[in-house]
Amino acid sequence: MRIARFSIDGNVAFGAVEGDKPDELVLDIIKGIPFTEHELSGTKVPLSKVRLLPPVLPSKVVAFGRNYAEHARELGNEVPDAPFAFFKPSTSVVGPGDDIRYPSFSEDLHHEAELAVVIGRMCREVPRERVKDVIFGYTCANDITARDVQKREKQWARAKGFDSACPLGPWVETDLDPSDLTIQLTVNGQQRQLGRTSEMIHSIEDLIVNITEAMTLLPGDVILTGTPAGVGPLAVGDEVSVSIEGIGTLTNKVVKRG
Repeated sequence: MRIARFSIDGNVAFGAVEGDKPDELVLDIIKGIPFTEHELSGTKVPLSKVRLLPPVLPSKVVAFGRNYAEHARELGNEVPDAPFAFFKPSTSVVGPGDDIRYPSFSEDLHHEAELAVVIGRMCREVPRERVKDVIFGYTCANDITARDVQKREKQWARAKGFDSACPLGPWVETDLDPSDLTIQLTVNGQQRQLGRTSEMIHSIEDLIVNITEAMTLLPGDVILTGTPAGVGPLAVGDEVSVSIEGIGTLTNKVVKRG
């Protein structure tokens, strides 16, 4: 099931996305929230009549760096022996169609296409055999990075945590095998990144076991699983799209920060 979060007439709701053709998609509004017992209302609205929002509002985004060997090497980094985590704050999250605001303190903004895992239940110290039980679904992410700031400051809070640095969407796909999916990113229609989730160094199970050894994850929290090779610069005016097989496409435009 594809579950979207959207606004219509000033109201925010979740809905199940139905249909196959982009211009014929509709939302069946969900009664309640999808992380608990819920049902479809049968009230349907065309997707074209709503504004899609970030599919979840996470309390935290846990991101894992250098999880694709070729990406680690392209930036001159060693491939880590263990998962390497950092955080993006909830205020960095934006949705499909929202602007990526080029930060005033950077001159080298980069894109990073990633598969995002959405957590469906409160959990900690998750054993490997129970990882699937805590996953709600998957969505597309773009780990926007001020590369010059990342290199200069070493600590990544500003470089990866500024407002609009974490586009998510367009919705959450709950029925998906994430083990070998195509990840693609384009800028103004030109392909920049192309990889497969099977190229991850550390699996989704590895990542969730690793982070829940240290902290509790809550429903709606997001795990970013790393980016394949091909990261590169973005400029004001660029339109950047992340497409993941079986999920869909997340598109955002880069604008000057006001």
